[in-house]
Amino acid sequence: MLGLRKALRWLKNKLVEKAQRILLTVIVAGPTPRHVAFIMDGNRRYARSHQRRVQEGHKEGFLVLRRMLEICYRLNIKCVSVFAFAIDNFNRPEDEVAALMSLAEEKLIEIASHGDLLNQYGVRMNVVGNVGLLPASVQKAVRRAERMTRHNNIAIFNLHMPYASRYEITLAVQSCVRNSIASNDDRVITEDDIDRQLLTSLGGSPPLDVLVRTSGVKRLSDYLLWQCCEDTQIHFIDTYWPDFGLLDFIPVILTYQRKVWSRTNIL
Repeated sequence: MLGLRKALRWLKNKLVEKAQRILLTVIVAGPTPRHVAFIMDGNRRYARSHQRRVQEGHKEGFLVLRRMLEICYRLNIKCVSVFAFAIDNFNRPEDEVAALMSLAEEKLIEIASHGDLLNQYGVRMNVVGNVGLLPASVQKAVRRAERMTRHNNIAIFNLHMPYASRYEITLAVQSCVRNSIASNDDRVITEDDIDRQLLTSLGGSPPLDVLVRTSGVKRLSDYLLWQCCEDTQIHFIDTYWPDFGLLDFIPVILTYQRKVWSRTNIL
């Protein structure tokens, strides 16, 4: 009986995988965004709703991140950004912050040691934010993970941690001012100048097409405020991040495709 249940489970998984491959093949036949960002919200509420520790919710969130990265790259999305840890998150309970740092270090080491998914799709990893605030061991893992994927040039994965949009914009303005002083250039600093100095721009990211926030919260929480101010499609989805998957993502992509096709028809 146990063997039969295992066989049925294996068959079910194979059928689901095949259906997913067919679905992705159909979707990728249409236009897909170049750059998608995720605010991975709801890990803590997911854990509490399942009577589990908060740390377990964060671990589930990392598993979903891996699945969503593969889905995005199979859809030919060239850049994926995720909000993994805000600068303000250092104000959370000490044990939760320590657990998150430990988990981040573990996953970064895993990427550096194996990197199968990122290398398979030719993905370069950028850790974006005030990296100097991270523990020394995590900084070391960051440098190693970035170095191990630096040769990849097909797609980009931006892991924002610890990050705040105000920090990024401030840094960009400071860089513009320093460059102007160094070159004795007294011209007015423009929006384009600032845009070129953003951490995402310096890392080679294209303009942001789609931003998704899970868990039903309807705010941007100081994430990519400059990048999503013009023509970004923003989706607030009720699903907690650890429950997020392909079926939640399909309507986002279809909405983007309808938007592209409607513009094409107008032109």
